[in-house]
Parts: sequence; structure tokens; C-alpha cells
Amino acid sequence: MMNNVSFPSVSQVFASAENTKINTPTQTPFEAQRSFATVLKNSLNELNETQIQSDRLTEKLAKGENIDLHQVMIASQKASITLQATMEIRNKAIEAYQEMMRMQV
Repeated sequence: MMNNVSFPSVSQVFASAENTKINTPTQTPFEAQRSFATVLKNSLNELNETQIQSDRLTEKLAKGENIDLHQVMIASQKASITLQATMEIRNKAIEAYQEMMRMQV
């Protein structure tokens, strides 16, 4: 039998949790909105850059410049995957917004 099993007291558990809690500053709604907008804008800029890079490499290949086909294909696939991921994120955000609009107050 297990008669000598002891558990830490609740106050010890809470004290331990307080010591390990990460103190992060809270953001105001305006700051959070601005932060989200910045992240979204940066993501769209990265998407645009991958599309431009893919277009440049494809154009160089079409002109007959000295460029490897595999570099063009890799850039093209990166651009395609980035676009697909962005579209899926957009779709999920729209679905979440629509779901919130359907909620009754």
C-alpha cells in the first residue's frame, strides 16, 4: 500500500507557478491592432517579393540568359506555395470573421 505518499500543498503549487510565470507587458487594443497590421503587411510584402523573384528568374530563362532551370523551378514553386498558404490563411480569417458575425449577442 502507499501510505507515505505526500502531495505539495496548494500554496506551494501556486508559489511555484508565480515564480515561473513570464511577466509580459500587456498591449492596448490599439497596439495589438497595429502589431497585427504590421505582421500582415510584412507577410504580404514577402509574398510579393517571392512572386517578383520568380518572375525575374522566369524572364531570364526565357531570354536565354545563363541561369539554371532548377533555380527557376524552385523559385516558381516557392512563389506558388507561398501564394497558396496566403490564400488559405485569408480564407480561414474570412471564415472566422463570418462566424463571429453570426454569433448572437
